[in-house]
Amino acid sequence: ESATAFGCLMSDMWLGEFECVSPEVFHSVLGKRYPTFSKRTQQDAQEFLICVLNELHEALKKVRAPLCKRRCVTDANASREGVSETSIITQLFEGQLSHDVTCLECKTTTDRPESFTVLSLPIPSKSACSLQDCLKCFFQQDTLTWNNQIHCSWCGTKQDAAVKATITKAPQIIIFHLKRFEWQGKHKRKLLTDICYPLSNLDLSPYSSPLLCKDTEYSLCAVANHSGFLDGGHYTAFCKHSVTKNWYSFDDAEITEIPSSSVQTDTAYLLFY
Repeated sequence: ESATAFGCLMSDMWLGEFECVSPEVFHSVLGKRYPTFSKRTQQDAQEFLICVLNELHEALKKVRAPLCKRRCVTDANASREGVSETSIITQLFEGQLSHDVTCLECKTTTDRPESFTVLSLPIPSKSACSLQDCLKCFFQQDTLTWNNQIHCSWCGTKQDAAVKATITKAPQIIIFHLKRFEWQGKHKRKLLTDICYPLSNLDLSPYSSPLLCKDTEYSLCAVANHSGFLDGGHYTAFCKHSVTKNWYSFDDAEITEIPSSSVQTDTAYLLFY
């Protein structure tokens, strides 16, 4: 039902018969599966996106037994007991990280793979920074101590550990969620940091495995913007036309062509490359 409603929405959008198209039918169908989004209250676009991708994956997935050494990533942790579920969603959006976890006592390193569809990036500055700064912060080595210690199978006890993530499979479309909402004591606040992001030539090779068989340069294709604060805000989107390469602003029923220079904004919340 969700996939059908989404298909109808895509069809209406690309037919070009209407000045604007309301996604109310798709929103209503999705709201039956995820009641949180059926309410007329402030909701998070990133959470909504994950629900949409999950719902479409479940509706369109095919189950298959993996071919030996099909991927150029490390054993994929024999995911889902040797059977993988694939769909147009996983083909377009699913990437894989490898977390190298090193015991700081015996120096033994283990590899922990993890699939992702959205990378949530920390914002390391309150004033201004770049997308590369956010990526460096996400992929920098971290130390696991206290309650986050690992159980080292070699030492046989809990130990401090160093962990570092690497992209081992780059998706065709990579989505970055900029973590603008954070807890400060008992209160949540929004970071208004101006984040500079490239429209083309985003190079992810510094964060990727050298064995990666795929080009890791990306171009921006869409931005979801959030203006306002926690208790009241407004979402807009910038999207690049896949044929004409022109940029458009989507603000409720108002759709306007914009110059590429207007795509850089301090309200960016989700970036699609």
